[in-house]
Amino acid sequence: MAGFTTATHVFVGNWDNNATQQHPLGTRAWMNDGRVFRYAQAGGADLIAGNLLQSAAPIANHLAKTCPAVAVGATSFTFTPGNTAGAANLYAEGYLSVDTGAAAENGYTYTISGHPAITASTAFTLSLVDPIQIALSASSTAGLIHNGCKNVIISATTQTARTAGVAAYIISTTKYGWIQTRGPASVLINGTPGVAIAVVPGATTAGSVDVATVAAEINTRTVGHMMQVGVSTKNNLVYLTID
Repeated sequence: MAGFTTATHVFVGNWDNNATQQHPLGTRAWMNDGRVFRYAQAGGADLIAGNLLQSAAPIANHLAKTCPAVAVGATSFTFTPGNTAGAANLYAEGYLSVDTGAAAENGYTYTISGHPAITASTAFTLSLVDPIQIALSASSTAGLIHNGCKNVIISATTQTARTAGVAAYIISTTKYGWIQTRGPASVLINGTPGVAIAVVPGATTAGSVDVATVAAEINTRTVGHMMQVGVSTKNNLVYLTID
């Protein structure tokens, strides 16, 4: 898309829809009018322009798993998942989160560089960008979480992960491109929210936004505010505040 700027790059004239990755997932870019975007990969279906998007759902059988002994400074170790398989590098650019342990290892987050295909309940080698800072032991448990911009999907009526952004254009299945997270965006509307009304992920139409009620604002993160009166089933301008 025209006019993108990051800390190190300017992107001119691109509506990226690439089969090969061009930038780290989550790379932040912006336009001179204040619109903000993140570099993302589509999941198992096309990302449709104007649809609200969510990150890939965490896999329960890959969370809170017992660790082996891992020494300080290690950048790889064997991780044993539960009874769910996964593709090679499913968690590349994602995270290992240490959630329990006998000592000070709790609360550390490590970036994952890659791994082979995951076979259910079978140990595999997990490689890290960051070296282990506090040794892990059999008392430690840790989980794997996708990069929030990997395998992005259209937001479900009951979200299974956090809001990732809005598709500014079609990004084809498994391809890479830019999704919008802040500023004016044409978004699918459910209901008739008024000007300046806060909106949240739609509860009855996938990829839409609804009026934020008091309960919704408590339980669901507001994704933006209306810039015009919304018309149900249409795409209207919303000022996004996701990022």
